[in-house]
Amino acid sequence: MIKFKLTETISVGDGQPLVIFAGPCVAESLDICRTIAEKAKTVCDKLGLPYFFKASFDKANRTSATAFRGPGLEKGLEILATIKREFNCPIITDVHEPEQCAPVAEVVDVLQIPAFLCRQTDLLLAAAKTGKPINVKKGQFLAPEDMKPVIGKLESAGNDRVLLTERGATFGYHNLVVDMRSLTIMRSLGKPVVFDATHAVQLPGGQGTSSGGNREFVPPLARAAAAVGIDGLFLETHPTPEKALSDGANSLPTEQLFNLLKNIKDIHGLVGKMQ
Repeated sequence: MIKFKLTETISVGDGQPLVIFAGPCVAESLDICRTIAEKAKTVCDKLGLPYFFKASFDKANRTSATAFRGPGLEKGLEILATIKREFNCPIITDVHEPEQCAPVAEVVDVLQIPAFLCRQTDLLLAAAKTGKPINVKKGQFLAPEDMKPVIGKLESAGNDRVLLTERGATFGYHNLVVDMRSLTIMRSLGKPVVFDATHAVQLPGGQGTSSGGNREFVPPLARAAAAVGIDGLFLETHPTPEKALSDGANSLPTEQLFNLLKNIKDIHGLVGKMQ
């Protein structure tokens, strides 16, 4: 059976509710994080879906050197700790360097490995040694079966609580496509799978000095992934995506969260009954 505990009260995998990871791309400010966390948690509570707040304290792979990267490690962790305390919700965030893993693990509940860094051995080992669950985004340059050695690295450090996330594959210049077969293939490796519905519609570097995106495709791709079979859904969401400081073009407006998640929950439940 593919199942393990993400926290003391939240499990992921076979027979479990769909886990939602949602929030802004970057922790722009405590106020904006509060606004998004309140909305997302209210929606998930109403639907009976376990919710993790997500936000990055540093986006180390921005297209431009002058782009907003985030508040940094210290301030960012303060914001995440405040959200966790005020809304009583677990936290997931990215780590980019091995030295970040231990201090980040003191605050958050799940460590996330960005797609571009999914093969970085030292980062994977450092993250695994924290004992926290690890969500690894499949690199845009990898086939789904290439995630098996990634799992092996994490397990070699004594950590088998691993999630694998699909976020699209490079397809020509400034474009990503999602091969839904990858969800089934990665789950056959014995780990729960997550679909990143907003990065899947990103246009990397598509605006020259920043990435673009086609957020209108978020709902249909999310529905398709749920129909294939997923254990979690990852979404970047913002009350005013056009004003977001990072990845606004592919972020889902928070006002659309309820309808989308209700649809995804219904599909996820139907697929579960068919298995």
